Amino acid sequence: PTPEPEVEPEVVDAAAEALEKGDAIDMETFTQILDLDEEDSHEFSRGMVMAYFSQAATTFDEMDSALASKNLPQLSSLGHFLKGSSAALGVAKVQASCEQIQHLGQKRDEQAGKDLSAEDALRLIGTTLVRVKKEYVVAEAWLKKWYDDHEDEESVT
Repeated sequence: PTPEPEVEPEVVDAAAEALEKGDAIDMETFTQILDLDEEDSHEFSRGMVMAYFSQAATTFDEMDSALASKNLPQLSSLGHFLKGSSAALGVAKVQASCEQIQHLGQKRDEQAGKDLSAEDALRLIGTTLVRVKKEYVVAEAWLKKWYDDHEDEESVT
């Protein structure tokens, strides 16, 4: 079992709001993943999602360590890695934040279009890492709820 990320109550409230809005996941991408499932089972896509949860938890731990040791190249690499996994499942907000971490790890603020000092890059990565963990909690809750809501479909054949 993957360790649950620590979550403050206001994050849970934000997660509940985002779940209702349904903007945690890019449905076009997620639907493409669901199309890979067998007709009467979501086993394949569920496996992909569970692997992503495990991968994300490990990657966030590694990002925390890299931030503590001020390892910008490692932060960039980890951001790139989780960006790809998130993109594959349609976890769009996490994908975008991880892309920011990737660029910030290269001491580049793409939004502002400028190069950064190592100190500024680390500071921005710190705030982005807090945000991306919250975005991840929302996406994880949405995905778990989707599979819970669609479990009945699997047993009706």
